[in-house]
Amino acid sequence: MTIDLNADLGESFGQWQVGDDAAMLQLITSANVATGFHAGDPQSLLVTCREAVARGVVIGAQIGYRDLAGFGRRFIDIDPAELTAEIIYQIGALDALARSAGGRVAYVKPHGALYNAIVDHEPQARAVVDALLALPEPLPLLGLPGSLVLKIAEDSGIRTVTEYFIDRNYTPDGRLVDRRQPDALIIDPEAAAERAVAAAREQVAESFCTHGDSPGAVTMAQTVRSALTAAGIEIAPFL
Repeated sequence: MTIDLNADLGESFGQWQVGDDAAMLQLITSANVATGFHAGDPQSLLVTCREAVARGVVIGAQIGYRDLAGFGRRFIDIDPAELTAEIIYQIGALDALARSAGGRVAYVKPHGALYNAIVDHEPQARAVVDALLALPEPLPLLGLPGSLVLKIAEDSGIRTVTEYFIDRNYTPDGRLVDRRQPDALIIDPEAAAERAVAAAREQVAESFCTHGDSPGAVTMAQTVRSALTAAGIEIAPFL
């Protein structure tokens, strides 16, 4: 049994430091690196890409709304054609940084409000898929199991990868609990680790996410990785 462990990284901006990318990159197998739209500046993104390459961690582009002030966690009613163009732009920018470090962008994961919107927002879901289809070679798409965007992507011949959040609670219909709710986040590393092992055994998803910007993120990732390994589950990238 094999599980990919991913985290959202590259989210610092100038003098504002978010998370510990270097420590997280020692624990994960795939890095969802910001692209400068919801977080990240060129220099910090390049540093994260270089560290990911040095650690042998697969780099993915974490695309989102152009919303630095809201950290990409606010829905934006953007024209689908504009969203497609912005996604192509984000992927291209991060790929250039990654290639300068000896790597490349190997997959795409939507961030925050966009991730949640395209679970059932058809125009924006199609905009995301259109951006991937416009690339010289469509990249795999990481997303919520059962989401509309994964169905559209799969129907379009794009590889889809299902994801499970080990540090987030879910609603009865399989969506993420709104971050504004008091029970949205799981902050107990042992509880998260127990959930991760159970989810791996049930094969609920191919990749597990732990957020790099959450309090105690490194401890959470260490605890979860150790629990998965102890349960005989191999940690390896999905690519």
